[in-house]
Amino acid sequence: MNFSDLETAALQLNDLYEQLEIKRWGRVWTTQELALGFVGDVGDLAKLVQAHTGVRTIDDCHAKLGHELSDCLWSILVLANKCGIDLQAEFVRNTREISEYVSGELRK
Repeated sequence: MNFSDLETAALQLNDLYEQLEIKRWGRVWTTQELALGFVGDVGDLAKLVQAHTGVRTIDDCHAKLGHELSDCLWSILVLANKCGIDLQAEFVRNTREISEYVSGELRK
């Protein structure tokens, strides 16, 4: 699966969530509410990483870690789309710039 496929799958799931949100609450989540949901997922992720490294006990940590990482990726893909960000292009640009910086630091 390539980046475009991941993005398409994330947006299709978001469409389903929006239908459910309308059914339950009469409206879809705002971008701010999606961001708050993401913050919650990041908190859950941090606890699972602690469990993965042995400083917290969580049953079935490895499977839950994969699930939470996937939740976070979904949130990032959806938020980027809703904010009009070409995440693939930004990722390529950002990693190139950081690689150049780190390479320069290593040459010093």
